[in-house]
Amino acid sequence: MDSPLSKPAVFRFAPSPNGLLHLGHAYSAMLNHALAMAADGRFLLRIEDIDTVRCRPEYEEAIYRDLHWLGIEWERPVRRQSEHFPFYQRALDELIARDLAYPAFLSRAEVRERMARFEASGEKWPRDPDGAPCYPTEERRLERTLALRWIAEGRQHAWRLDMDAAIEAAKGKLAGRSLEWNEAGNGPDGETGRVPAQPDRWGDVVLSRPDAPSSYHLSVTLDDAAQGVTHVVRGKDLFHATSVHRLLQVLLDLPEPQYRHHELVLGADGRKLSKSNRDTGISAYREKGLSPADLRALFARDGLVLD
Repeated sequence: MDSPLSKPAVFRFAPSPNGLLHLGHAYSAMLNHALAMAADGRFLLRIEDIDTVRCRPEYEEAIYRDLHWLGIEWERPVRRQSEHFPFYQRALDELIARDLAYPAFLSRAEVRERMARFEASGEKWPRDPDGAPCYPTEERRLERTLALRWIAEGRQHAWRLDMDAAIEAAKGKLAGRSLEWNEAGNGPDGETGRVPAQPDRWGDVVLSRPDAPSSYHLSVTLDDAAQGVTHVVRGKDLFHATSVHRLLQVLLDLPEPQYRHHELVLGADGRKLSKSNRDTGISAYREKGLSPADLRALFARDGLVLD
């Protein structure tokens, strides 16, 4: 049997087919592919189509077309999240059985209403690192029989991680070690090396909701482990989410990959690119007659390395 040190490095690119890929996706895909080739490792493509409402087949086909044009090859078959819902459900069931997850019934509108009343008194409602309001925590204590009756009656609900209980459970598994990760890149404030995880900043994150049987946090953590990903290289906008992923890895006894969060490709307005802006799409540059080499030159001009 091979030792862990003898196994090849495994990198992945994991887009969602809910729009056309833009230059930021091109940079991340090219960087992951280049790093995999330099390490004599493996490069995987994963289609993150958990959101069955917004994800569409034509966007998935466009992903394959754009990556092929960029000169990127990937292993087959491609892992599509929509084909693994029972896999995510088993992990959710485990967290529920351990009282680390609870059903949450408040709508976004109800949370906003509570937040408005709270802030009217001059207090600040807690927000997660992305700026979204954290979910109220009183449903953690909701009597489980009542909650299950509401679910049986058809009340809309999500399952959320009880963050306080999850952190306590992780402490037991870590046995005195800190919850942290190895950062080969840099965080928004220059964080690098062994970075302390702060999952509590996210509050009780969603694990599943009515329109998606698994959340991004749960599915990406499980998929990376299932695919043997050793190096997670992604945009700096996901740096803080790593805290939640490390917590889930500890809770579910999953391996810890190496992390590297790279700089983002920004638009002319200095903001992160969006799939809604077709002008920054990979296909738009291809249609203008540019080549993959021209994109590399654009990245180099902005100080974005591909190694």
